Amino acid sequence: MGRLDGKVALISGGARGQGAAEAQLFTHEGAKVVFGDILDEEGRQVEAAIRVQGGEATYVHLDVTQEAQWQHAVARTEALYGALHVLVNNAAISLPGGIEEYTEDDWERTMAVNLKGVFLGTKHAIPAMRRAGGGSIINISSGAGIAPAPGTSGAYAASKGGVRLFTKATAVQYAKDRIRCNSVHPGPVDTPMLRGPHRDAGWIETLVSRVPLGRLGTVDDIAYGVLYLASDESSYVTGSELVIDGGRTAQ
Repeated sequence: MGRLDGKVALISGGARGQGAAEAQLFTHEGAKVVFGDILDEEGRQVEAAIRVQGGEATYVHLDVTQEAQWQHAVARTEALYGALHVLVNNAAISLPGGIEEYTEDDWERTMAVNLKGVFLGTKHAIPAMRRAGGGSIINISSGAGIAPAPGTSGAYAASKGGVRLFTKATAVQYAKDRIRCNSVHPGPVDTPMLRGPHRDAGWIETLVSRVPLGRLGTVDDIAYGVLYLASDESSYVTGSELVIDGGRTAQ
């Protein structure tokens, strides 16, 4: 028996890295999953891999900054699987640069994907969850949303701090509808975003040196925390922060 038997989930940013791991784990635990991204070829490959393993998953094109695409994704989820119980707002970007180097376009793009995208997903998932009798929204923030590391982009930290407090506002406003909302705060996790073209080996070594457990996180380290918040095991948990960072922000 799976931990998500009978549940339907929608995951943004699911074509690779953290989101793909969540989609695969959720289907393994019995959920039916719709996941979206702008990386269509990679998304379809993840969908095919899940189906080969016997899971139920559907990929949709989803630019999280576009309200109409969120509306379509939620409607498609209900049409395919009859309900929506879980939303994981996972999509995010991280653009390099200090505050003085950041352009206005860089700032606005970061806020559009990382913060506006969470707002839009939440806004359109709530009516569907209300129809389903309740649900769980999991917003992937960051350790940077609590305590930014020295090399962290100011815009990225600000966007993830915004996600942290937006989560609490959502939790308080929609508890009466049996809709829970929690944020997850990963430390440095070994994903394509972390190892982007602007990163060098020295950057990775510096990140690891700040982690008391002495290693990068894995996508599964985070996905299992997200699974807990998606499941009924966390039925009394809302408005909280789940920090999964090897101890970085405890220092």
